[in-house]
Amino acid sequence: MNTHFAHMELNEAINHKTSQFYDDVIAGLRSTPKRLNSKYFYDANGDKLFQELMSCPEYYPTKCELEIFSKRTAEICKKMIADGDAFELIELGAGDAMKSTCLLQYLLEQKADFTYIPIDISENVISYLNISLPLTLPGIKINGLNGEYFDMLKQAASNSGKRKVVLFLGSNIGNMPVDKAIDFCSYLRRHLSKGDMALMGIDLQKNPKTVLAAYNDQGGITKRFNLNLLTRINRELNANFELTKFDHYPTYDPETGACKSYLVSLQDQEVIINGKEKVQFLKDEYIYMEISQKFTVLQTEQMAEKAGFKPVDRFFDSKKWFVDAVWIAG
Repeated sequence: MNTHFAHMELNEAINHKTSQFYDDVIAGLRSTPKRLNSKYFYDANGDKLFQELMSCPEYYPTKCELEIFSKRTAEICKKMIADGDAFELIELGAGDAMKSTCLLQYLLEQKADFTYIPIDISENVISYLNISLPLTLPGIKINGLNGEYFDMLKQAASNSGKRKVVLFLGSNIGNMPVDKAIDFCSYLRRHLSKGDMALMGIDLQKNPKTVLAAYNDQGGITKRFNLNLLTRINRELNANFELTKFDHYPTYDPETGACKSYLVSLQDQEVIINGKEKVQFLKDEYIYMEISQKFTVLQTEQMAEKAGFKPVDRFFDSKKWFVDAVWIAG
């Protein structure tokens, strides 16, 4: 009987997720201009494509942040350990934890008293981390959580009264415009206590050609990554997008620091979702897919202060293309 109820609860959870996905997709494609939510990029194939993207020659953010973490490991970890009290290391959007593994390894070597709590929208990612990290990092205490950032952060924050260190790496903060990024940081601050710490990985403004190339790689990985969301909609929501009828178009505005990606319809066409919802596309009409905002150093400090943090340190890569900023909740 218990097994039966467990299956029912699991099916309800799956149906709720699919229903939310469906509602968000329909709302986005009915809006003007059309848009899709970038959080849905990350199914199993999306995760795989993003791993490929991080390894391609033009995509610099991962390489820059890895350089920071491999060369400044001790300094960064010393900030985290602080007075040596027990803490929870919460990573929002952990992915494969490739970058944070440098820090985790060092913290374990220093016998720091911490629990690692990776949070990710991808079930695939959290399952992988919960299984693989105890094997690659013996002795690690891990409690991976699958879900939306703040839902899971709230859950993690209510579990104990320990000090929190939040990692928000890979310039995930750039997945929203500047005003929304400030709102996000303010909301993050409200989930933390005074003295808690945030380590924010932020992509900085640089030569426009360098930025644009990272989102328009010659191997076409970014294009496949964006189109994969249409494949996911076809598979999970019974739609009939024809991928060859859409093209990937990225832009970068050096004045605002906004790098945006679109999918452009190559002809007049109709897409049917779930056998009933008809969505019309005009030739050259676009779907807004995502933003990758780039910041100035001054903007990062202003963002921290507006959100109720005190910026206390900064770690740059050798090119000063990327910064990992240490903020303390004030």
